[in-house]
Parts: sequence; structure tokens; C-alpha cells
Amino acid sequence: MKKIMLIAAVIMAIQCSSKATLMQSVPSKTTLQDVPVKNAGNNVLVGATQLNLLLPKLKGQRVGLVVNNTSLIGKTHLADTLKNSGVQVQTIFAPEHGFRGDAADGEHVNDSIDRKTGIAVASLYGKGRKPSPQQLSNIDIMIFDIQDVGARFYTYISTMHYIMEACAENGKKLIILDRPNPNGSYVDGPVREPEFKSFVGMHPIPIVHGLTVGELAQMINGEGWLEGNKKCDLEIIKVANWKHADAYSLPVRPSPNLPNDQAIRLYPSICLFEGTVISLGRGTQTPFLVLGNPELKNFTFTFTPVTIKGMANNPPHENKLCYGIDLRTVAVAPKVDLKYLLDFYKLYPDKEKFFTASFDRLAGTATLKQQIKDGLTEEQIKATWKPKLDEYKAMRLKYLLYE
Repeated sequence: MKKIMLIAAVIMAIQCSSKATLMQSVPSKTTLQDVPVKNAGNNVLVGATQLNLLLPKLKGQRVGLVVNNTSLIGKTHLADTLKNSGVQVQTIFAPEHGFRGDAADGEHVNDSIDRKTGIAVASLYGKGRKPSPQQLSNIDIMIFDIQDVGARFYTYISTMHYIMEACAENGKKLIILDRPNPNGSYVDGPVREPEFKSFVGMHPIPIVHGLTVGELAQMINGEGWLEGNKKCDLEIIKVANWKHADAYSLPVRPSPNLPNDQAIRLYPSICLFEGTVISLGRGTQTPFLVLGNPELKNFTFTFTPVTIKGMANNPPHENKLCYGIDLRTVAVAPKVDLKYLLDFYKLYPDKEKFFTASFDRLAGTATLKQQIKDGLTEEQIKATWKPKLDEYKAMRLKYLLYE
């Protein structure tokens, strides 16, 4: 009886946290309402916009671009701008989701020719994830310009690592055109342990690392994280008029399943559900904005995942009605919020099946899963993160480019 009352209380608590939206159906893509983030000012200049600094460095050079759909100068793609400026762009290297950002999560990207520019596109999310010496043989300078969201498991920073390594091995210079980190105002989460190194956890950093890609590149170089302790010849064109504490709203979605600022704010906490039986909305127009499972029928909010071309292929619980919660308008604190994970674990009827094999890889540790199973509170869990987080924060200070 006490167990039933406890479960009922947890359900009520979760539902109350989003009571204003629980009875709404998941909207279509055209009616999706964002929770807006007001930028710190209209004078923020990302690295790519500072052509007065970039173009002189590219004169007479053969250039490779590591870019995707976020690599914009206003509404114009960096590749178009550079080609129209007479830069010799030899190859475009495409990360996960492809050059135009239209490949679904985990979908392999093939080599191709970009129709608009006629430039060869080499995939870094297909047969290989690091440019080969042959692919770099006709390139003098590489440029990396991709919008990150500040979470360890977001794979664009893993692609950057391999680009740095390839440049170091082949004697090529790398210019990073820096962009603000929309989750750059805080640092939180367990620091990745060595045995959990993977493409969704390349570096021994916390889930929320509090760095721009330029700052992280400096850390990768400075801490000797490239293979063989090599150093990449690195130059960063900084963001102008931005600080870590400044809010920043992305002009385009950084990947197919992060549709708006609210999803980006929730991402560091919600992505851990990828390693559980709980759907986080892949296969809907509100990924990372809803949570649910077919077994949780005490909830009133529902959604049904389906295959959506360019967003989700065969998503978890495809074509099944999922019951859960709507997070589209909840307030998001600047932290890795374990509340949802702890609550859903308590509510799920078959706890032995709650976690999947990928959870420890995403968490960067096997400890978090065991702590949840053992019934530790969020405060108790976070207390165990503190020593390593404090060490990381001290190291981070050496590489900051912004206040």
C-alpha cells in the first residue's frame, strides 16, 4: 500500500510540474511554439562573420571546410560566401547529420558533390570519421565552423577532435571560427572516466563542459589529448561581444532533433534517457521536449513516435502510444537536472529493463546507474561529482577565451 501511495505521489509531482501543458497534444512542426531566449545584444559577431580577419589568411591557399547547416553568415552559408569571395575551397567535410543537416540521428552520410557549389563533400560520418592523408593532400588550411550546444555527447566536438588529429598528423593548419555556447554559463555532470571513451565521450570532461569549440580545442591541445600527444597548428577567430553568462538563441536548429532553444536547454539532462526505455520524443515534432513510455498509463499526456525522414528512422516505441510528460514550457535551470531520470526510474514497473547498454557510455561512468538503483537522491549523487568537477573547473580556467 505504501509503495502504491509513493508512486501516486511521484506521478502527481511530475504532472504538476507541467500541468499547464499536460492535456495538449503534440503540435505539428509548423505550430511548434518555442520558449524564446533573448540574446545578450544584437552586436554578437560569430567568428564566421569576421571576414576581414579570415579572408587575408586564405589568400592563395587551398581550403577544406568542416561545416554543416549551422555554418551561416546571416542567411548565407560559409561555403557560398568563401567561393563567391574567390577562395579555393577544395573539399567540404560533413559531420553527423550531413553537410545540409538533413540526415537523421545515427544515419550514415555518403560522399557526394554539393549541387549548389559543385564542391566535393567527404563524409566524416560514414566509412571513416577522420580525414585521410589522401583527402588532405590538396589542402593547405582547414576551417571548422559548426555550432555546438555544450554537451559532451554532442558529436560535433568529437568530429573536431579527429580534424585536429588529422591536421596534426599531416602538417595542416586549422582555423576555428568560434560560436557562442548556448549552455556555456555553467559546468555540471559526472566527468567521463577513461574506460567510457567513445564517439559520444571523447574527452575526460563533464556532461556540460562550459566551453566554446574554440576553448575546447585549446584544451585538447594543451592537455595532450590527441593521439601520440601531438599538437595541432591552431588558430581561433573569436566571437566578439559575447560572454559565457550571456544568453544566446541559435538562428537555426543545430541538428534535426533539437528544434528550438527549449530543447537545447533541456538536452544535457534529457539526453541520458537515450540509454533507457523512456522515449524522449524522437519520431515526433517535439524531440527532447517530451518524455514517455507505453507502460506508464497513469499519465494523461500522450504522443506516438513514427518514422520522420531526416529526423528519426525507426524511433524507440515506433507507432506505439506513449504516456508521459510535456516539457515544452517548463522552466529549465542551468544544471544537469536528474529529477526526471530519478522519477521515471521509480515509476517504471520493470526496473531491470529500465536501463539499456548505452546508458553508462552516455553518462561517462557506471556509477550513476548504480546510484539511481540504490535510491540515492539528486543531492547525494551530485556530491560525488564535486571533487572531479572542481579539478575540471580549475583546468578549464587555463583555456577560457571569454569572461
